[in-house]
Amino acid sequence: MGKKLTALFLAVMLLAVLVTGCGSSNSGAQSSGGQKFINIATGGTAGTYYPLGAALAEIWNSNIKGANATAQSTGASVANINLLKDGKVDVIFVQNDIAYYAANGTEMFKEKKYEDIRGLATLYPETIQIVALESKGINTVEDLKGKKVAVGAAGSGTEANARQILAAAGITYNDINVQYLSFSEAANNLKDGNIDAAFLTAGFPTAAVQDISAQHKIKLIPVDDTLADKIIKQYPFYTKTVIPANTYNGQTDDVKAVSVMSMLAVSSKMDEDTAYNLVKTMYEHLDRIAAAHAAGKMIKPENGQQGMSITLHPGAEKYFKEKK
Repeated sequence: MGKKLTALFLAVMLLAVLVTGCGSSNSGAQSSGGQKFINIATGGTAGTYYPLGAALAEIWNSNIKGANATAQSTGASVANINLLKDGKVDVIFVQNDIAYYAANGTEMFKEKKYEDIRGLATLYPETIQIVALESKGINTVEDLKGKKVAVGAAGSGTEANARQILAAAGITYNDINVQYLSFSEAANNLKDGNIDAAFLTAGFPTAAVQDISAQHKIKLIPVDDTLADKIIKQYPFYTKTVIPANTYNGQTDDVKAVSVMSMLAVSSKMDEDTAYNLVKTMYEHLDRIAAAHAAGKMIKPENGQQGMSITLHPGAEKYFKEKK
């Protein structure tokens, strides 16, 4: 009888351990056996988010006790917010405009508001590049009237960027021959001369634009200060950016533009200490991040709140206050 009781006791204890190990701390990062699992949602493997996410996983695993971080390839910003909302990931890479739409229930998140999203840090600018073939005689945003313009895929972040910039310049889709094309489709159609101009949101230099400029004379259409101020007043997630001369073949002058910022976001459920340690440890190992991708060289603590479009997580807020 004693042996049966002992066996029963051991079975109950084993079940308790299994249940505890499979459970979640509901803190925004799952815990098990002293380990804190941190799933990082990035983007496509050929993009910028994935290598930076892999670098962050390596940094956090090596420098935060108990951290077990992994980067996973995803459909990027919009998909990442949905993964975070569903509790399937703990940290996401996302554009600050897309995060703003989610937090406020606008654009592609209309009627799908996600109030629990919180910012960790903004990272680097993703510039809205308005690229035209030089032969089309387009020199200003206003000159896009009557032209065949690619504005991004329907419902995409780029399409929202294009619509907002055009509206600030007094232009509606009725004033242009609008083309709903994805990034790659817009680049290919511009290269083939099927469209006159395209809105492309990406860090520069962008390989697709470099490819176009190697075959055609292109013109980067500026967003001057007056127009930029008007845009930023209405949409605070934009920031002013200068695309330096010679970024692309034949581009001899600096070009003024506006950018959205790439950023890291988490759930409000993540505990303050975890969020604080993630931010602090990231900034303490910027050399590793810079080695992962050229965009990593722009990630600095003094820029970590530039263009922050959503409520900062208390853990991140604690870090930035200490840095002042």
